[in-house]
Amino acid sequence: MSFFTDLAHQYIDGEWRTGSGSWDIIDFDPYNGEKLAAITVATVDEVDEAYRAAERAQAGWGETNPYSRRLVFERALRITEERESEIIEAIVTELGGTRLKAGYEVHLAKEFLREAIQLAIRPEGRILPSPVDGKENRVYRLPVGVVGVISPFNFPFLVTLKSVAPALALGNAVVIKPNQNAPVVGGGLIAKIFEDAGLPAGLLNVLVTDIAEIGDALIEHPVPKVISFAGSDRTGRHVAAVAGSHFKRAILELSGNSALVVLDDADIDYAVEAAVFSRFVYQGQVCMAANRVLVDRSIEQKFTEKFCARVAALKTGDPADPATDIGPVINSFQAEALTSLVDQALAEGATALVRGRTRGSLVEPTVLTGLPEDSPLLRQEIFGPVVLLLSFDGEEEAVRMANDSPYGLSGAVHTGNVERGVRFAKRIVTGMIHVNDSTIQDEPLVSFGGEKYSGLGRLNGDSTIEAFTTQKWISVQHGRSLFPF
Repeated sequence: MSFFTDLAHQYIDGEWRTGSGSWDIIDFDPYNGEKLAAITVATVDEVDEAYRAAERAQAGWGETNPYSRRLVFERALRITEERESEIIEAIVTELGGTRLKAGYEVHLAKEFLREAIQLAIRPEGRILPSPVDGKENRVYRLPVGVVGVISPFNFPFLVTLKSVAPALALGNAVVIKPNQNAPVVGGGLIAKIFEDAGLPAGLLNVLVTDIAEIGDALIEHPVPKVISFAGSDRTGRHVAAVAGSHFKRAILELSGNSALVVLDDADIDYAVEAAVFSRFVYQGQVCMAANRVLVDRSIEQKFTEKFCARVAALKTGDPADPATDIGPVINSFQAEALTSLVDQALAEGATALVRGRTRGSLVEPTVLTGLPEDSPLLRQEIFGPVVLLLSFDGEEEAVRMANDSPYGLSGAVHTGNVERGVRFAKRIVTGMIHVNDSTIQDEPLVSFGGEKYSGLGRLNGDSTIEAFTTQKWISVQHGRSLFPF
C-alpha cells in the first residue's frame, strides 16, 4: 500500500511532513479492515504554519495573470486523466466505494477541473455611475485571500476539488483538512496532483488532524477569510457559529432528507430505476440521497412490487468487484447505528418490505414502510442503504409530506407532464429539485446548495465566484468635490 503511505502526510508549504502531534490517525480499508496508513496528527502550531505559508504565497498568486494561472489547472486535468485508474482504485480501497461510484466521482471531478480552467478568467469588474460630478466608481472583484476547506468522507475527491480548484483559480490560497476517514483521497492525493501540475509551494496545504488536537484553530485563525465546510448539520452549525463570531464567511453544504416523489402519471419503471439509484448509490452515504420515496396511492402497489424486487436484487459485497452494487459503509460503528435505526423503526410499528442483514461493515438494503407520522426517522438524515417508502393521496398531501423535514437539500418529482412537475417542484422548500431524474445531481455551472438545515451559501458557476472573491469599491474624482467645511 505504498500509494497510501506515500501520500499519508501533512503537506505544508510545499513539503511532505510528519505531524508533530502525540497520536496517529489510522486510515483503514472499510471493507476488510486492513490498515492503509498511520498519520501523526497536525498540531495548532502546524495549523499556523500552513495558514502563514498560504498567506505568503497568495500575495503573488493573486497578482498573477489569470491566463497563466489557468495553465496549472490544464495540467492538473491532464494528470487526473492519466491517473484515473489509480484514483478509482484509491476510492474503492479507502472509501469502500463501488467501481460505479468511483468512476462517477472522478468523472464529475474532471468536469469541475475543466470549469476551473475557465473560471480563472471569468471575474469581471464594473464601472458604475455616480451622482457626484466628475466621479467614477470602479468595483473590482478580488480574491478573498486564503480559504479553509473542511471536506467529508463520502465524495472527498470531488467535494474537496469543488472548493479547492475554483478558489485557487480565482487567485486564493487554500488549506484543506480532509475527513479522518479519507485523508488520502480527500487530501494527499489532491495535493500531489497540484504539486505535479506546477502549483507554487504554499498555495495548497493539507492538514490531517482532529478537533481533539486543534480545537477550533482551523476556523478561528486570523488568516482564512472563508471556510468551506461539507458534512453534518450538527457540525455545520458549530462551524457557522465560530466562523460568524470571527466575521468569516461560511459556505456550508450539510445534511439532507430528500424526497423522491412519484405522481400518479409517472413512468413507473423509470421512476423505480431513478429511486433505486437515488437511494443506494455509494450505500446511501450521499447528502442528496432520497431518504424518502413518496408514491401516489393509485400506483403504490405496482411501484412497490417493482421497487422492492429491484432493491432485493442489488448485490452487496466487495467494492472491488465490478458486479457489486452495495459496498461497505464507512465503518462498523456506522453499520451498527443503521441496524439500530431499523430496529427502532420496526419497534415503532414500521414494516420491512426488504430486510437486509448486517455483516461487519456490510449493510444490505432495507425498505421500510408504514412508519407512524410522528416517527423521528421521517425527519432525519439516514446515511446508509435504508429507504422509507411512503404513500400519499394527491399532490397537496405530497407537497406537505415532502416539506415536512428540517432539511432542504435536494429532491425529485416524476410525472408524465413536465410542466406539472415544474409547478410541483417550485412548491418544495429545497435548494435543488429535479423533474424526472435522480435526486443526486451536480454540475459545474449550476448553483448547488440547500435551504433550512441543509446549508448556507452556494457553490458552482457564478456562485463559486461569489463564494471565493470579494468586491472592492475604488472611486476616482476626476474633477473636484465640494466639501461642507
